[in-house]
Amino acid sequence: MAETGPLGIFGGTFDPIHLGHLRLADEAREALGLARIRLIPSGRPPHREAPGSSPEDRLAMARLAVAGNPALEVDDGEVLAPRTSYTILTLERLRAEQGPARPLVLLLGADAFEGLPSWHRWTELFEFTHIAVANRPGFAPHGRRWPGVLSPALEEACRERLANAPALAASPAGRVVAFDMTPLAISASDIRARIRGGTSARYLLPEAVLDYIQTHHLYR
Repeated sequence: MAETGPLGIFGGTFDPIHLGHLRLADEAREALGLARIRLIPSGRPPHREAPGSSPEDRLAMARLAVAGNPALEVDDGEVLAPRTSYTILTLERLRAEQGPARPLVLLLGADAFEGLPSWHRWTELFEFTHIAVANRPGFAPHGRRWPGVLSPALEEACRERLANAPALAASPAGRVVAFDMTPLAISASDIRARIRGGTSARYLLPEAVLDYIQTHHLYR
């Protein structure tokens, strides 16, 4: 029988994937009642410089990172696609794959959420998915408003969409929720700098991922 519970979608460059990414995924799964979370390494991200490692290496590291956790899976669709990794195209593909009724939940950090109006076809995202925003300290919705950090266009788009986590399972798309996460001061850029500088990155990312980086001489 096909799985029907809400599917979390967590995209990013994952350059490299680290414990902050994995902790966010795990806390989102529990807080939002998600059946599973699909991590999607971007192939050709439109909003930033080219990643420091190849799409194939980032895909391999993501697979190593989730090994042994049946609630997390890795999607290779953006890495294999011969085009820019626009989220709306991935959501169209996932909706066709999962069917019209299954709830999809796009996981975003607060900074990414604030920048949503710069995304390709951003107003169409709500037609395909719910959006769940990982809280940072001081970032939380108040009634039908967010605390003064959103553009007018995004605030207007969210005004009638704010909901609580239980609402995610009641419809396939269109709601916006916030969830708390444990802040971890881990960043991929810091990990890359440590590796370039020859200092230890141990305990910042899974051991299997660190071994892969060392074996393949990444970020040198």
